[in-house]
Amino acid sequence: MFFLFIGGTEISKVKGLSAAGANPEIVPYTSPADADLIRFGRPRVTEHFPMDPDGHPTPAIITRAALVAANLPCCVVRAGSYIPPHPPYVELGAAFGRDPSKEPAVPDAENIFEAARTYAAFYCTHLKSATLAESVPGGTTTALLVLRALGHDGMVSSAGPVNPTSLKEEMWRAASARTGIGRGDWASRPMDAVRELGDPMQAAVAGFAAGLPRETEVVLAGGTQMLAVAAILRAVAPWVRPLVATTAYVGRDATSSFRELADTIGVKTYYAPLDFSGSAYKGLRDYEEGFVKEGAGAGGAVFCAERCGVPATEVVRRVEEIYAIWRHQCFRTL
Repeated sequence: MFFLFIGGTEISKVKGLSAAGANPEIVPYTSPADADLIRFGRPRVTEHFPMDPDGHPTPAIITRAALVAANLPCCVVRAGSYIPPHPPYVELGAAFGRDPSKEPAVPDAENIFEAARTYAAFYCTHLKSATLAESVPGGTTTALLVLRALGHDGMVSSAGPVNPTSLKEEMWRAASARTGIGRGDWASRPMDAVRELGDPMQAAVAGFAAGLPRETEVVLAGGTQMLAVAAILRAVAPWVRPLVATTAYVGRDATSSFRELADTIGVKTYYAPLDFSGSAYKGLRDYEEGFVKEGAGAGGAVFCAERCGVPATEVVRRVEEIYAIWRHQCFRTL
């Protein structure tokens, strides 16, 4: 089963930190539009196709192609998104995340964790495998803050070829000064790290994974954002041994420490072998140049598709078809 957790954080509105933050007006629509696109093939919360300011499509287009090709369902879990999506969804009652440089980011982190844990424990007892994905603009920065607080050094990835590492370091310094903590000071207090520094998706996915039956295989679909969740799980639910499934673009991102962090945290990884270098469309070819990289569980969706006998080349072909349809529509960036 594929689950998409949609959330939000005020960090996404900080200029330069997030692709979505380049236009703050689009931030509330980003994650619910991803959910719409995966379910319906087009967004319904807005008339516009979700793309970054340079015209690169959301990686939800990959998730949609993979899940449709493999005939796999997607359950949407609302974990702090600014607005709800159009597909039916599970509501956890979470508010969007605050700016951790100014105030506690997720004051109700424990409640979100428990709500997600309870849902999984009661309603997902039959699952042999659960793939947990995320759509949270600005989430790589909250991941960095939580990873640092838990004692995992290194740099997170980004949605563009230029990783704003200096801005992310500034956010760490500001949040560290506000909370009075240094690297590793909350290694044994992961929920404190989420409450003060993280985002609601982290609490929700960690709680959901912790509530699943112990024999259920857990796949965390995402890049460095899901490494933060894996680090939280190592402290709160050490029996959960997740696989982190991402894309080859994250795996070869020289500006991040994904592979090193995964090794330090102690999780196995999968890198979806996507290749858009032969695409007829620049918006997709640019994926090979480091744009977008991952999101909405793209790598995890390809992992699921391959398990069902659908090769990554078929996913790429279907992405081309979806993009071609939208290319001939009158769409703008969100």
